[in-house]
Amino acid sequence: MRRIIGIDVHRTFGEVVFWENGRLRHAGRIDMTRTALEGFGKTLLAGDEVVLEATGNSLAVSRVLAPFVARGIIANPLQVKAIAQAHVKTDKIDAGTLASLQAAGYLPQIWTPDAETERKRRLVARRYQVVRHRTRLKNAVHSILHAHLIPKCPHADLFNARGRAWLAAQQLPDDERAAIDRHVRELDRLAEDLVLLDREIARDAIEDFAVNRLMTITGVNLAVAAGIVAAIGDISWFNSPQKLVSYFGLNPRVRQSGLGAAHHGRISKIGPQSCARHAGRSGLGSGQGARSTACFFRTHPRPARPSDRRGGRGSEAHCALLALADKGRGLPVGAPGAGRQQDPRDATSSRTSTTEREPPWTSLCLQHQVAARPRDVDCRPGRAKLRTIRVAMEVAAPKKWRASASVRQDKIGSPVTLAATRHASP
Repeated sequence: MRRIIGIDVHRTFGEVVFWENGRLRHAGRIDMTRTALEGFGKTLLAGDEVVLEATGNSLAVSRVLAPFVARGIIANPLQVKAIAQAHVKTDKIDAGTLASLQAAGYLPQIWTPDAETERKRRLVARRYQVVRHRTRLKNAVHSILHAHLIPKCPHADLFNARGRAWLAAQQLPDDERAAIDRHVRELDRLAEDLVLLDREIARDAIEDFAVNRLMTITGVNLAVAAGIVAAIGDISWFNSPQKLVSYFGLNPRVRQSGLGAAHHGRISKIGPQSCARHAGRSGLGSGQGARSTACFFRTHPRPARPSDRRGGRGSEAHCALLALADKGRGLPVGAPGAGRQQDPRDATSSRTSTTEREPPWTSLCLQHQVAARPRDVDCRPGRAKLRTIRVAMEVAAPKKWRASASVRQDKIGSPVTLAATRHASP
């Protein structure tokens, strides 16, 4: 007999609902402590399935209960909300919904990282927090100088030796001077913490082949490469580079209905926060960084989209991360300009394709390519474009119709002219 246990996890307790033979049974609450969870796990069967919703402590709960059950499943809360929305929403209903969706096979699951990947993610997250705290302190010092009409520092960095000497020579009130000294001391302490974190990240990444390959991409240093590898985890879980692009939130938004054309917008930015953070730091999610990276790494050819013709960010970030996925998988990199020819299926795109019979997304090119604008795309302003269409229509129209149209346009107010035009028109 199949049995599924849905748990709506909170900070201090969890609401438990059992699904058995198509019926839901409320089992009360359990405390979110290791001792209470282990005691609850001993009451479960070896063939049970436990379903949780992704939150701050759900991964720890799943690992404590994993030895006692057959499967521990963590659901994607955003997709669960899209599938099952209810006007009456309680903890009991949420736990029952999780169990029912798993029983029906409609539960959207997330990939659970192993202990090593989770440790790398924690290291990268702590480093990011230290960097953000340092940025806040620097901004506080700059705001104090701005509030007292002190001009910008003439040196490259306000917080190096020369910049600090210039800062000490400025005339400031005593309380503001004390605040700046306190911020500078905190910056020095955080710099020491940052060195320790970088050393620990480098110790793990020095033998990592994926990190070393990612560092060959323009704009990706050791910290960014280690963060991307930690955010991705096991890359074999992605069936194609397009899945990885969607996971990072760098795929463009698409709106299409019926027989109308598809409208592509900006990148979706839907994905884990760590992925968006590392993509932005490496330049994959920004305009200039994505352009510089996409110039060197080419992906599979596809028809030009409006974002391509506008020079928007979506397509360039898409290209950069597709190339990143190919490099992360250890796929071969083609020599610059070797065996390249224009793909006949892609007449409107400036991208090229390899002549070998291989999946289109497995080949890369390190040759700098200039994004040429398609010749058949009219990029002039709207009025000029409308004027061109009107001239073309006048050329294709019969002479009799053009004469009547000109008379109507010149003497629009004359009823005699309008009547003559009506009789003369075909």
